[in-house]
Amino acid sequence: MKRGDIVFLDTNILLAATDVGRSVHHVAVGVFQDLPGEGVHLAVSGQVLREYLVVATRPVKNNGLGLASRDAIENIIEFRSRTIFLEENLDTSEGLVGLLSQTGTLGKRIHDMNIAATMISHRIRILITFNPGDFTEIPEIEVRVPGGD
Repeated sequence: MKRGDIVFLDTNILLAATDVGRSVHHVAVGVFQDLPGEGVHLAVSGQVLREYLVVATRPVKNNGLGLASRDAIENIIEFRSRTIFLEENLDTSEGLVGLLSQTGTLGKRIHDMNIAATMISHRIRILITFNPGDFTEIPEIEVRVPGGD
């Protein structure tokens, strides 16, 4: 990555930055501290913020973070202050349909394809994620795992 690049953050980066119990917590926090210091811009979409809210407010016993709604919303406000917000548009929708046709993706993985479609429609090439396998069949995207250099 170089100064001026815009990179897209997968939801798991936000969740790991929030959850001090995750082994990659410090790495995720480093994404928010280090990359902007290097002149790299961080981006998210409405989908990523919604997914964050779903997991952050879900009870711990159901694989969530168990945060109060107020706390999760405060976190969203903080994330938004540090990121560029990419809207989904007609190009995103058409791109999603194209990716689904190309990859044959079904079910929950459609969320991943929508992230890819959002990135492609905004000409963002680099995705920061802890789940690189979710995006392997999309050649337009370069996946980076933080701390995995």
